[in-house]
Amino acid sequence: MTQQVPSVSVNYAANGSSTKSNELGMREMQEGAYEKRGEQYLLIKSPPASGKSRALMFIALDKLHNQGLRQAIVVVPEKSIGSSFNDEPLSKYGFWADWTVQPRWNLCNAPGGDDGKVGAVGKFLASDDKILVCTHATFRFAVDKFGIEAFDDRLIAVDEFHHVSANPDNKLGTHLGALVARDKVHLVAMTGSYFRGDAEAVLSPEDEAKFDTFTYTYYQQLNGYKYLKTLDIGYFFYSGSYADDILKVLDPTEKTILHIPNVNSRESTKDKHREVEHIIDALGDWQGADPITGFQLVKTPDERFLRIADLVDDEPSKRDKVSAALKDSTQKNNRDHVDIIIALGMAKEGFDWIWCEHALTVGYRASLTEIVQIIGRATRDAEGKTRARFTNLIAEPDAAAEAVTEAVNDTLKAIAASLLMEQVLAPRFNFTPKTVKSGPVEGFDYGEGGYDPNKENVGFSEASGQFQIEIKGLVEPKSKEAKRICQEDLNEVITAFVQDKTTIERGLFDEELVPEELTQVRMGKIVGARFPELDAEDQEAVRQHAVAALNLTQKAKEIALSNRDDTETTGNTALIDGVRKFAMDVRELDIDLIDRINPFGEAYSILAKTMSEESLRQVQAVISAKKVQLSPDEARDLAKRAVKFKQERGRLPSITSPDPWEKKMAEGVAYLARMKQEATNG
Repeated sequence: MTQQVPSVSVNYAANGSSTKSNELGMREMQEGAYEKRGEQYLLIKSPPASGKSRALMFIALDKLHNQGLRQAIVVVPEKSIGSSFNDEPLSKYGFWADWTVQPRWNLCNAPGGDDGKVGAVGKFLASDDKILVCTHATFRFAVDKFGIEAFDDRLIAVDEFHHVSANPDNKLGTHLGALVARDKVHLVAMTGSYFRGDAEAVLSPEDEAKFDTFTYTYYQQLNGYKYLKTLDIGYFFYSGSYADDILKVLDPTEKTILHIPNVNSRESTKDKHREVEHIIDALGDWQGADPITGFQLVKTPDERFLRIADLVDDEPSKRDKVSAALKDSTQKNNRDHVDIIIALGMAKEGFDWIWCEHALTVGYRASLTEIVQIIGRATRDAEGKTRARFTNLIAEPDAAAEAVTEAVNDTLKAIAASLLMEQVLAPRFNFTPKTVKSGPVEGFDYGEGGYDPNKENVGFSEASGQFQIEIKGLVEPKSKEAKRICQEDLNEVITAFVQDKTTIERGLFDEELVPEELTQVRMGKIVGARFPELDAEDQEAVRQHAVAALNLTQKAKEIALSNRDDTETTGNTALIDGVRKFAMDVRELDIDLIDRINPFGEAYSILAKTMSEESLRQVQAVISAKKVQLSPDEARDLAKRAVKFKQERGRLPSITSPDPWEKKMAEGVAYLARMKQEATNG
């Protein structure tokens, strides 16, 4: 019997809209991207399996036939992804042209190393042929050899764009920067990951501002599926060896991709082959390997036979056989072809197994991009598959071990990742200030009583998967860039916030925390550091929008989880009902109220359910021991907020105030005064 993993569960309508095609043969996402085909620089952000490669085909063909571009070069991170750009008879489905790549110009299929392929790029540039497909590496070397001028008047389309970064060591990032500076090419960049480059920016802010963004959200995609209705995300803690506890979360009746831990991680036993043997042994009696596919055959205690693909095996002949069997296109629609895939570094990006119901990952993954990619393996739509889940199995911190701080860090990072995924999977938020002029927005449903002019309203559009939320006292972004961030990049800001170690430690374990220290001071600092080019008012607008998006998702999750037993509010609207209910239950939805919510409160209550009480106490102790007194920087930030407080109230914050935030600001002012005094006294 597998254990129920405490998790957030996001439910979708499964109305089929994202899989239906229009008269040109385009799905909803492709149609939206195609509308922006005239842009010189276009960034397409949409989830794995939403049809980005085909969207690019439509756009590229239009640029070649109608926008006067000479050639299109499609750049993919690895050879295997090149197959996504094989010939497509698009006219068969209603489009006005077909996608054809001459075999000699699909360099992902060409034998030999990059040297010969770079030569081939040169020949292509000199030819009259229209389309070339190559890897990121081949393209980098070709730019080095021929110079950026050689690519003038061409479309460069970069797939899996999150592999690029603005770091000077990242050659592809440098080349793209140079191409944008020369301004003679069209660029289409595509990414299935919302955390571009994780800790590293993909483009410099100046270059990014030149791109028009088309975003298709997870919510739109999953809401528009035909079969898949629910996605669960959770984490589970274990002690001892993970292979002993694996069956508590691995259900052998579910189609599962199991990613075992990286050999250098704390969770690894350092012998990956023994780990795989141990897992196979836990599942039942090994019956040998299938001679054709190389899959391991296991007979379970209830007399079922499991077919297990082991991609961890280092022996090339064995691994290649298994890998080939998994890619066998004749088996694509056969649900019984394989039951469990065990992998280490493989089966992530671009790996397509539509039947996968459970992505089970052991050990913390440092990159959010990687987590998004892994979850993307389970979010394919397939007949009869109504539910999918992602579970992160993490070692409980053991106070006796030397690596307790590392273990605590992994725990915090896993929680951060889970908070971010909730943000990514939720509908999109549009916030507006509540004023006397506010009124209902067309296309949004405002719930049972309809729009109430005397209250802050929450509207939801089923069609676009967007919220329209009124908040009293909200600062609106003024500049074009601040508006773009509030519309497109709030998840980027939230990523930086929840990954900030001090923020998450205090949010989860500081019993004396005043939430505004995080929502106003820490988030304010993060926005300031990330967008120094924005003025103070725009920075405050971005800060408020990001805090509102994070805190409303958390409040909605809390309400949805507490109503789990109440069937009326679950179904496909739990999260939407949660946001509405929260807005209805408060006297007024204003920004001060939102700032007073601890963004990590709900994560802590889930943590308390999943981790043993003793471990939780130990983690708390480790973090409390590091607690530092107010720093000069923090005091300055508090004093700035105190000035604002004085402008609004006509007096400075009082150190004896019953309001904890007012008291905290007063402490900041007092601390600075003390420092000044000490400096004067020498």
